[in-house]
Amino acid sequence: QVQLVESGGGLVQAGGSLRLSCAASGRTSIIFRMGWFRQAPGKEREFVASIMWSGGSTVYADSVKDRFTISRANAKNTVSLQMNSLKPEDTDVYYCAAKERSSNTYTYWGQGTQVTVSS
Repeated sequence: QVQLVESGGGLVQAGGSLRLSCAASGRTSIIFRMGWFRQAPGKEREFVASIMWSGGSTVYADSVKDRFTISRANAKNTVSLQMNSLKPEDTDVYYCAAKERSSNTYTYWGQGTQVTVSS
């Protein structure tokens, strides 16, 4: 199994920045790809960004492209999401997730971290 723990959420003013981190532990050798998702109450979970566990092949949602950057710190088994130029509509609970090579879906999820952007 893989355990994921997010950190770094908080309250920030519009235009500001936050950096989220996701620490992976357990059977990290089975991880193929890592992703960040976000969800507001009553809304569907939305894809934000993803990266290969090896560190390449990043993908971004159009809504965050050029503002958010996903990266991988190999030595620390950590994936980060640098969020710049934040907007009130970025307010959500952010989750990191891990996908195995053999799976089409993200199997492992963290507990989520709240990001609130004030106008």
